[in-house]
Parts: sequence; C-alpha cells; structure tokens
Amino acid sequence: MENRRLFLQKAGAVIASYGSLPLFRCTFPPAKPLFQISLAEWSLHRSLFAGEIDHLDFASIAKKNFQIDAVEYVNQFFMDKAEDKSYLTDMKKRCDDLGVKSLLIMCDNEGRIGDPDALLRKQAVENHFKWLRAAQFLGCHSIRVNAFSQGTYEEQQKLVADGLLQLCTYADDVQVNVLVENHGGLSSDGKWLVGVLKMVNHSRVGSLPDFGNFQLSQDEWYDRYLGVAELMPFAKGVSAKTGEFDAQGNDIRIDYRRMLRIVVDAGYRGYVGIESSGSQLSEMEAIQKTKELLERTRDEMTRDLAS
Repeated sequence: MENRRLFLQKAGAVIASYGSLPLFRCTFPPAKPLFQISLAEWSLHRSLFAGEIDHLDFASIAKKNFQIDAVEYVNQFFMDKAEDKSYLTDMKKRCDDLGVKSLLIMCDNEGRIGDPDALLRKQAVENHFKWLRAAQFLGCHSIRVNAFSQGTYEEQQKLVADGLLQLCTYADDVQVNVLVENHGGLSSDGKWLVGVLKMVNHSRVGSLPDFGNFQLSQDEWYDRYLGVAELMPFAKGVSAKTGEFDAQGNDIRIDYRRMLRIVVDAGYRGYVGIESSGSQLSEMEAIQKTKELLERTRDEMTRDLAS
C-alpha cells in the first residue's frame, strides 16, 4: 500500500510539472488547394489590341496587380515572335524574375487542323510547330489549338483527329501537350470533341474545357455543365470564363459553385485560368471580380469537404 501511495504521489508531481511548461501544437503542412488560379492573357485583349498594354508586361501585371503567379499566353499578341529567341528570352527572364510560371500558349490564326484538303491540313499542323518549340523554351506544359474543319459530323471528327495526331507526333519530340478547347462550331459539342480525342488516342492530346464557349450556332447552345463534365477526364487545363456580374459578385450566366464542383469531382487539381470577357467592368476590375469569385467558391467548397 505504501509503495502504491508513493507511486501516485510521484506521478502527480510529474503531471503537475507539465503545467509550467509551454504548450506545443502539432503542426502539419497546409493542405494543397482544390485548384490553383492562373491568368489568361485574353482577359486583357482590349487593352493589348489598343496598344495600352505591352505583351511583355503581362506577367508583371498578373503578379503585381493580382498576386497571380501563373500565366497563359495568347499567340495573337506576339504573333511574329515565335522564333525570336531574343524576345522569348526576355519573356522568360521577366517571368523568372517575378516567380511567375508560364503554363500554355493559346494558338489562333494558323489554319484549320482538320482542313479537308490534306495539304492545307498538313500546313496548318506545321504552322503550329514553332509554337510548340516556343512553349518548350518558355517552360509551358501545353499549347491550345482549335478543332476547326468542314464536312459532316463524322467527317470533321476524322479530319481533326488526323491533324491532331500529326501535331502530337511532333509534340512528343519537344515534350509539350496539345490541348483542344471548346471554341465554337462542332468543337463546342462535348460529345463530338470527346470522340475526336478518343480517335487521336495519344498521351500528348488533352482538353481545355472553357466554361463559356458552348455556342454551337447563332441560336443553339450545348449544355455547358454537361460539356465540361464530358471534357474533364481529358483536361490538362481549365478556362474560367466570366462575363457580367450581379451585385453579389457572381457571374450572371454560370453557376460557379456547380461548375467548379464538376471540375473538382473529376479529380482535377491543376490551374483554373481566369478568362474574363465582359464589357460591364474595366478589364482590370473584371479580372479582380473573377479572382474573388474563384477564391470564394474554392473556400466554400473546401469547408464543405472538411465538414
């Protein structure tokens, strides 16, 4: 009995002594966000076309004005510089100095990847080679191309798939991906575009689902939520299109909570690129509103998943 009492007294003294020690918390690294946010250059297209902004200042604007550290270029704003190593070196140095990542180059005006004329299709494919090389030099993971063609539903699928396969074969050599965006016409039909990607059946090909580009014709729209859901299994990037905002800061056309849930539920954890295009606000204001919408929705989804 004496030994037991002595043991309890010593144990109590040890426990009491902890009251005078500082408390230490177990700390864990912060959880990776559900997605990261990048800025697409098209968000500034009016200012760029007007000469009010220089393409070389794009990375600086992303970082200093919006605290965004990843960018997506549009080739139209440096169309004649794809093979200008001095210019590309300047672009790369500016990004490196700012700690900004170059993610992809959106390519337009280089011909139809699915042109019915085999020679024109081959030329369109080869027109994109320089952008693949530029993307590699800048450290981008991808270029974005358009799936334009002519003919019946099935004919266009085959023609576009042929052009994409040719391009992906070259892309293998430079280790850069080839992404297709829903960008008007049949490419805005989710089932059609998925069929094309399956026909290509190449590790370098992927999709760039855009929340807004689902207009099939002047009077016909594809269901945007269905389209994004169909394209997400192939996604190597995501474009968050916004137009006008309501008083609560929500896009008036797109349910962002629903759309981003589709993105996250597909297992995607990469960058979601801001691509604001409305006329209600200035371009700078629209970018900020879109960033706030993405961050707010991401925070709400994170809390929901944690509860």
